[in-house]
Amino acid sequence: MILYHSPRTRSSSTIALLHELGLFDAVEIRVVTVRRGDGSGHADPANAHPEGKVPYLVDGDEHIRERGAIFTYLCEKTPQAGFAPQPGAPGRGAFLSWMAYYQGVMEPVMVATILGLATDGFASTFRGRDEITAELRRALDRGDYLLGDRYSAADLLVASPYLWLPDFVPDDGVIKAWLERCAARESPAQTAAYDSTLIADMT
Repeated sequence: MILYHSPRTRSSSTIALLHELGLFDAVEIRVVTVRRGDGSGHADPANAHPEGKVPYLVDGDEHIRERGAIFTYLCEKTPQAGFAPQPGAPGRGAFLSWMAYYQGVMEPVMVATILGLATDGFASTFRGRDEITAELRRALDRGDYLLGDRYSAADLLVASPYLWLPDFVPDDGVIKAWLERCAARESPAQTAAYDSTLIADMT
């Protein structure tokens, strides 16, 4: 498998997932440049993603984009890691729901809020920060993690923007404690060290 990656982007959580799944040394990581929010960077012709984004995973004839899909695909490739409920297993529906909820609701709401683009029409479709906080709290009132008592790929994905943007963390003790548990895993530190090395090599 080949992962197209750029340091300190949304792709970094995929590097953390590779560590969690024991795949970091088994996947070829191709480092590419991307256009960044501050106007720096550029689309890289070496990037296989049709829009020049990251992450992008290639596995033979399979080309997978969007983190929710990449996370699900990699977890299904490595069921022995036990990092997500497999098809037919209890909790599979909740896992898939969080993958889709992150991509289809959480990230659009966060981006629209940060850019000041949230309108009444937007909120009626995607809801807002309060609703996201309520969804997280409902899940975490049932266990230490989103799927219960065990950390999973759902936690890694959903926690990732909060660990990147601490000002977006809701003022909720239960959610803050969950984020602390997620941040205490080895994979965030491993990913940060890897990305720092990449940046040093690029400069």
